[in-house]
Amino acid sequence: MQDYFTLMFGMIFVQNFVLNQFLGICPFIGVSKKRDSAIGMGMAVIFVMALACFATMLIYKMVLIPFGLDQYLDIISFILIIAALVQFVEIVMKKAAPDLYQALGIYLPLISTNCAVLGSTQMRMTDYAALSLPDALAHNTALGIFGGVGFTLALFLMATIRERLEQAPVPPALRGIPVAFLAAAGMALSFFGFTGIV
Repeated sequence: MQDYFTLMFGMIFVQNFVLNQFLGICPFIGVSKKRDSAIGMGMAVIFVMALACFATMLIYKMVLIPFGLDQYLDIISFILIIAALVQFVEIVMKKAAPDLYQALGIYLPLISTNCAVLGSTQMRMTDYAALSLPDALAHNTALGIFGGVGFTLALFLMATIRERLEQAPVPPALRGIPVAFLAAAGMALSFFGFTGIV
């Protein structure tokens, strides 16, 4: 249990994909204008990361390692798995939550090219591959869930800041994306304070 708590704290605060590893910046800046769309995108990313980490570990342990393909086809097969999962999420969201589907726009299909999702599948693959299949699946899926929660937290905090910045007297040259990058830099610096805890 302590293993999972360390993994949770590490993936949310210490090794946050956006604020520490700088992965997934495109949707982080693009979808973080409103809190509602940030939460919707975050939930979709959590779902995709969890399923992608589960499926990629299964393929890695059951197919790639036994056939000696783990050094050659891992990234290609992981990208294919992630793309299929994103298509599934897109179809479900289009039917279940059409307003959110419209609000996310182009950023929903871009989850498949979100390097944070690919990074979550690659992060501790070789460490967990030494475990038994059930343990490896559980650890890798937890990594995906907690990594997605960290991504969602960063997205929500950024959306909150950007909503407040809309009301602030920002100089014309810094309005929009420039002030968003400055706010992201400040958030990243504050998250670096967690470095060394885990």
